[in-house]
Amino acid sequence: MTTTTLRRDTTASAVAAATLGLLTLVVLVRVALGSQRGQSWDDTAMHTVMGGRDTQLAMLSLLGYVGIGALVAVVAGCVVVAVLRGRLLLAAGAVVVIAGSNVTTQVLKRTLLDRPDLGLGTLNSLPSGHTTVVASAVGASLLVAPRAWRPLIALAGGLATTLTGASTVVAGWHRPSDVIAALAVSLVWTAGVALLLRGPSAPIAGTTAGAAVGCVTAAVLLIAIGVRPVLGWDGFVQAGLVLGLITAATTIFVVAAASVCTDD
Repeated sequence: MTTTTLRRDTTASAVAAATLGLLTLVVLVRVALGSQRGQSWDDTAMHTVMGGRDTQLAMLSLLGYVGIGALVAVVAGCVVVAVLRGRLLLAAGAVVVIAGSNVTTQVLKRTLLDRPDLGLGTLNSLPSGHTTVVASAVGASLLVAPRAWRPLIALAGGLATTLTGASTVVAGWHRPSDVIAALAVSLVWTAGVALLLRGPSAPIAGTTAGAAVGCVTAAVLLIAIGVRPVLGWDGFVQAGLVLGLITAATTIFVVAAASVCTDD
């Protein structure tokens, strides 16, 4: 008598993740860009947290590492890992995730999306380029990594992405919606590539825990280096909601990106 074990592939999770990313992006464009109330909430949220001079310098130093050089290094690392695993298609997929996410963000921000004049400025900054750089690198790394590595990558990726996204808000470079939009763009590309490269699905318990620990650790580090509510204790709840939103959104991104990775 033989027993057949049925293993689901990543198709369903990839479709769900891509849909989540697209819907999130559409809602953000409609609400955060297209409505006066949304713009007001977004601008207010950006000004709920602050950092002193030393904190700002630390954040600017961190953001200074996020750029083309870092992307090239991540792409090279992903290609090497995929080649060593004998998975050339994964190497190509990692390149597509990173290139597609970052090109999409720049096209959306500079060409396709407009911020209507509703009394709060017309300069569009959605999605965040810095956050896209890091988030796309995390998505590509999860895609090519062996299963045993993914909890560690989820932890490090959640930490780096949360630090980057929140730092752009504290520095006054981006609104919270810009950060979440960048996560959405990166998720769509990661899930889209995973859908093309579908294979047997992998349990994500370890990556879920890793992502949560990494993102929460980042929020704690931000507080430790001096990120504070602009209004002091009177603004504690609002500042906590902003940092909490970015932390939660990044955790969801990492978990969703990990869920589309194959188990082979």
